[in-house]
Amino acid sequence: MTTIFAHRGLHLTATENTVAAFCEARSAGADGVELDVRRTKDGALVVHHDAEIEGVGAIADKLLRELPPGVATLDEAMAACEGVLVNVEIKNHPSEAVYDATGTLAFQVLGALRELRWLDRIVVSCFDLATCEAVRRADADVPVGWLLDWRVDAHPSVAMVAERGLNAIHPFFAKVDAELVSDAHQRGLDVNVWTVNGRDDMRAMFEFGVDTLITDDPVAAREVQALGAD
Repeated sequence: MTTIFAHRGLHLTATENTVAAFCEARSAGADGVELDVRRTKDGALVVHHDAEIEGVGAIADKLLRELPPGVATLDEAMAACEGVLVNVEIKNHPSEAVYDATGTLAFQVLGALRELRWLDRIVVSCFDLATCEAVRRADADVPVGWLLDWRVDAHPSVAMVAERGLNAIHPFFAKVDAELVSDAHQRGLDVNVWTVNGRDDMRAMFEFGVDTLITDDPVAAREVQALGAD
């Protein structure tokens, strides 16, 4: 059955990517949480989507103690997600000045998750294919999914993901059809789609048999899924 992940936690009722949002997602019955990891100037791993925090500046230029109290560390975020699965998205892209091409960020994130004993309950994803490959080098057993830009035709990427020994493809839902899901599954890959908020779109994804549906509204997704099972 398709698992339902709360995109950045349940941020319809709490600020996204916060401990409160992750706790809300758990209470709402989501199977998992999707969150974003960045690194501060002093090397701390924190959970935040954007490279910059309004009124504060770029996270990569700030010490951990200089960030607002609502910005969770990765440790705090994972503690709040206890009991559900977690999609850990590493925010590392060549378009950013602090892009890490060495793989050290991926290794650091995997090391932290290993220490927290979370490696058997996560999937790691990134828009940067090189970072996905670095995760694969860091640990051959951790599920890794390549995130695709919403403008990209996802079909040609399926073979590329399989050839690189990754485990999943994470396309924008509007680029997904039954043929893509079938192709991925035949190659042993999961299809984890983002970010699906319309009920008709949710219904289509469930019918295609995607493995994970990432949504801002996990409660609605669960309702649509239940109706489909009737």
